[in-house]
Amino acid sequence: MPEKLIGEVSHYYGKINVAIIELKNDLKVGDEIHIVGLNTDFNQTVESMQIEHQPVNKAKKGQAIGLLVKEKVHEGAKVYLVA
Repeated sequence: MPEKLIGEVSHYYGKINVAIIELKNDLKVGDEIHIVGLNTDFNQTVESMQIEHQPVNKAKKGQAIGLLVKEKVHEGAKVYLVA
């Protein structure tokens, strides 16, 4: 099954390794994602995410989430849900 585009990185905070992702589809803790950008290409499992500095287990299309990422990402990187 092909990967499904679920969002895009709108900001990256390098000191704390957090990416802000604008969601185009729902996402939940435990999902595996694939982040692809200019110098970025890695998979990781969503272990935790936040909305407005509050931990959440799931987020819906249209929301912006803060996500701890294991590698540096850039604005505009695409985020895919791994099926």
